[in-house]
Amino acid sequence: EYEHKYNEDAPHEEMGEKGRMWKTYLAESAKVDADKVANWTDALDVLLVFAGLFSAVVSTFVSQTFQTLQIDNHEVTSYLIFELVHLQRASMDGLPSSSVPQSPLSPYMTYHPTSTASWVNGLWFTSLVLSLTTALIAVLTKQWIHEYRTSIELGTYRERGRIRQFRFTNLSDWHVPVIIGLLPVLMHVALGVFFAGLIILLLSLSRHITASISVVVAAALAAYLVTNVIPVFNPACPYKTPLT
Repeated sequence: EYEHKYNEDAPHEEMGEKGRMWKTYLAESAKVDADKVANWTDALDVLLVFAGLFSAVVSTFVSQTFQTLQIDNHEVTSYLIFELVHLQRASMDGLPSSSVPQSPLSPYMTYHPTSTASWVNGLWFTSLVLSLTTALIAVLTKQWIHEYRTSIELGTYRERGRIRQFRFTNLSDWHVPVIIGLLPVLMHVALGVFFAGLIILLLSLSRHITASISVVVAAALAAYLVTNVIPVFNPACPYKTPLT
């Protein structure tokens, strides 16, 4: 095809600045780059949408649970009012104030959150940070890809071919394809950490609900592991990802 598309080179000019080899190389590499970049861009776009939605969901949960890490002033007020009422009743009955039990909460006490609150908030904040980190790296990666695909207009065919090969070599040497392939794994870890926090929270509320949710999470985890392990041992399996 390229023998008809490009004129034959003069003798001893096959590797020259305008050689047909360089024209062919640029045309073929443009097709390869277009397909590769399109696949990367589609994957990163999907990942950004999922990371955005997931971060919004986790933020909603965290906005409710982080309050358990600090003392509840409304609860303190309720205890103090309850104590005040008992003091008034004791005074009316002629009983000493020492007979009224002291409120277990006060504005000046040192508050220590429960282990459940610490674990749940720690896991969910970790999940949120992982999700936002994934989105940040995905945005940076899209910028790297855009720079890689910047058109090379100046120079001879040989110079443009060398510049393209220089970019492609450095793209591999700096592990950009590996980074793109690992981003979904980082998002999966964030999802797993969120599920762990969810189970711990539900465990402190209702064991029946925890059992049902744990079954669903365990089934999802098993399916995830199986679909990632099978392609390693069976090349015919279509469940392939950049990780496998």
